[in-house]
Amino acid sequence: MVAFLHSSITKRVLSSLFLCALVLFGCGETIEHTEQVEIRDLAEIQNSGELRALVAYSATSYFLYRGNPMGYEYELLERLAESMDLNLKIVIAQDLDEMLDILQRGEVDLVAHGLAITGERKQQVAFADYLYLTRQVLVQRKPDNWRRLTRDEIREKLIQDPVELIGDTLSLRANSSYMDRVENLMREIGGEIEIDTLKGSLTTDEIIQMVVDKKIKYSFADQNLARINASQYPLLDVSVPVSFSQRIAWAFSKESPEFLNYVNQWLAAEKKRTDFYVIYNKYFKNRRSFARRADSPFYSLNEGKISPYDETIRQEARRLGWDWRLLAAVVYQESRFDPEANSWTGASGLMQLMPSTAEDLGVDQREDPVASLKAGSTYLKQLYGRFEEVSDSLQRIKFTLASYNCGYEHVEDARRLAAVKGLDRNKWDRSVDSMLLALRSPSNYHHEVVRYGYVRGEEPYRYVNQIFNRFEHYRSLSR
Repeated sequence: MVAFLHSSITKRVLSSLFLCALVLFGCGETIEHTEQVEIRDLAEIQNSGELRALVAYSATSYFLYRGNPMGYEYELLERLAESMDLNLKIVIAQDLDEMLDILQRGEVDLVAHGLAITGERKQQVAFADYLYLTRQVLVQRKPDNWRRLTRDEIREKLIQDPVELIGDTLSLRANSSYMDRVENLMREIGGEIEIDTLKGSLTTDEIIQMVVDKKIKYSFADQNLARINASQYPLLDVSVPVSFSQRIAWAFSKESPEFLNYVNQWLAAEKKRTDFYVIYNKYFKNRRSFARRADSPFYSLNEGKISPYDETIRQEARRLGWDWRLLAAVVYQESRFDPEANSWTGASGLMQLMPSTAEDLGVDQREDPVASLKAGSTYLKQLYGRFEEVSDSLQRIKFTLASYNCGYEHVEDARRLAAVKGLDRNKWDRSVDSMLLALRSPSNYHHEVVRYGYVRGEEPYRYVNQIFNRFEHYRSLSR
């Protein structure tokens, strides 16, 4: 299970009322705070049930592509959280220069970002064993007519040695390892380089794009990031090294030694697995995959679209009174946005309508995406209307989604069983959801209050959780 909050939100648990407002109205405001939060070590993290990780929203770390969350850090964090049997809470850094400050305030348990291990940083935080080695390179743009020039002619117009930067301008983030490097470089070459300080909110990918767009002249970048971006923009030259090899690792509070020790043991085991290197190659070496994402309108760093059907989903969500990204999460869960999708049960289309349901709703062609979305939304609205006694809007939506998945009657059985067992029949979380799971057992599905018998309760249980997890992805990364 994955939840998302902007780095300026401190509360570990949102109030039900506030989250309801987000679900129903799509509120995007953040809560400012300055309070100190207690730094947690392994035992406190495990007892909390969640792992809080600070990441960058970037082309390699964390993003959405065709409605699916992806990224190097994201995939590794999922594996780490699974190894600890914890929910994963992703916190998106709004300013990369403040990442270590956020960690030291105790707002997150680790910084899952490609940080170079430097002496200055080691005075502030602890680092896990390194993930990979890289070195810093100069990012510069080839001359406009480079395609008509020979290789030697191109080289003559480019900087070939860092010493040539003396008297020129280099654009860097203030608290980056690149800034540390240029300060050392100036001492090494015995000359001054003018520094153009960039905003901390800019990722390395965005800074490289600024070089492409001629907004800045030169910058530094880690070689693996520079090369994968240069594969998309051949006019970039990233061949000039400006540092020796550096270790790239995640950062931890010095007050969390047991957690750091656990992660180091986990990393040692992961590095023995092929998947560890497959994940790295997927984001830093697979040029074709990178280009495919970069050219897609369904890449969240581009146009922010989730699917080809966003406009219809928005219209239907307005009719439902839901955040459109929640409905988009439902559609993804049902069909992965594939209008030709079919299931073994006979359901088909974007909203996986059963033949009888489609007939009741007047749908002749279930594969018609617009018809499927309209009919599925109508059915959701009908189900939502059947839970009038549930006053909490968030809980009511969860009942609606569970009913869409396994049937209204089975959900009503679970509600009746909840009441018999002293639980709140109008609360989904840790109440009716557990009774749906209990309906797998004969002692429960043969109970006198249960009218429709056995149900595979783990399916609607996972269904609701997965939709809300995906909704949090969509809410964080799209508008």
